[in-house]
Amino acid sequence: MRPTRVRHIVLWLTVVAYLITYMDRVVISSAAPLIREEFGFDLITMGWILASFRWGYALFQIPGGWFGDRFGPRKALTAIVVVWSFFTAATALAWSAMSMAAFRFLFGLGEAGAFPTATRSLSRWMLPTERGFAQGVTHAGSRLGAALTPPIVVALMVAFGWRTPFFVFGSMGLAWAAVWYFYYRDTPDEHASVNEAERDLIRASLGSPKGSGTQKVPWRAILSSPTVRYLSLMYFCYGYCLAIYLDWFPTYLRDYRGYDLKQMGLYASLPLLAGVFGDLLGGWASDRVAHRTGNLKMARRSVAVTGFLLAAGGIIPAALTENPEACVAFSCLGFFGLELTVGVSWAIPLDIGGDSAGSVSAIMNTLGNVGGAISPTLLAYLVQAYGWNIPFLVASGLCITAAILFTQIDATKRIMGEGITHAH
Repeated sequence: MRPTRVRHIVLWLTVVAYLITYMDRVVISSAAPLIREEFGFDLITMGWILASFRWGYALFQIPGGWFGDRFGPRKALTAIVVVWSFFTAATALAWSAMSMAAFRFLFGLGEAGAFPTATRSLSRWMLPTERGFAQGVTHAGSRLGAALTPPIVVALMVAFGWRTPFFVFGSMGLAWAAVWYFYYRDTPDEHASVNEAERDLIRASLGSPKGSGTQKVPWRAILSSPTVRYLSLMYFCYGYCLAIYLDWFPTYLRDYRGYDLKQMGLYASLPLLAGVFGDLLGGWASDRVAHRTGNLKMARRSVAVTGFLLAAGGIIPAALTENPEACVAFSCLGFFGLELTVGVSWAIPLDIGGDSAGSVSAIMNTLGNVGGAISPTLLAYLVQAYGWNIPFLVASGLCITAAILFTQIDATKRIMGEGITHAH
């Protein structure tokens, strides 16, 4: 009997969730020029509004990861998506800087548990040699969502004003939540469409599930893990750099590089599109190296370090060139390198965390989003004081720091139990 492929349908449902998370996130960055014109917000005020999402998102990562681990991904992810979709739409109802910041903070709070819980949702479904690809393709989905969004938002704004995109994108999440609750189950044993051959395949790699989708989280073991600490510091550097491209790149292209609104929508999407390929390639390459060599530690490290060094090398000429098209081209290279690291970074919580992968990834993502929360506000102050080049040069330095930190990350050191020496 051939194994069914329910685990792959679960994976693609998760990819769509990631796509929607980033669509909802970057609507505001494309709408920011028109929002600033209507309300008269200066660069720093807009920076604080953009950062408010990231503070809500960062502060509730660990509660969000706990929520997913405690109640199981089926119920938890359904609730999470419903809440964040509501506040995506509510952004359009803002009447001041403070109200918009509050809605964005609550949107961040709602979205906080998404990635940790989605990571947990795959922990009992994906084989170890599929994990890098799984994390690469899910994050590729998120960056594809981010890449598709600027032109769509610009078209909707030109036709209907800046508020309409928030309502349109918010409704997509509600539709996804209904499908997820109907189809997904916390373990393969609970899913009626999984045949015995697929169950045996998953059990042979992962072992039998220890009870239901709910469990206690081993916080002491997680927090005392050196791998988790290095992973989290590395992701702080990554999160800072990512936020520059998600939150400010459209404004940078319009204010500093001189593109009009429609050109901004197109060119802002190109680095994000390059990032999609980085996500796919990084996770796939790491899994291939692990499968061929049996050396999981080296497979994860080599791809991530290469990506961060490529990012550092691409960002510098993007900032310093006077040619706007060359700036976009080098930005594509830099963002491709940055995203090459993502599938690897998110595979490691699965490698070391097992059923606590949601909580491990929540700690990593908390630090990443503290970096992401500092980034939009600090960038606004740096631009005001020194111009647009300095924030990008800082990002390049952080990519080099992240590469150094990744040399200390060991994907074979499990939180609970013995270390693993191979990828199978």
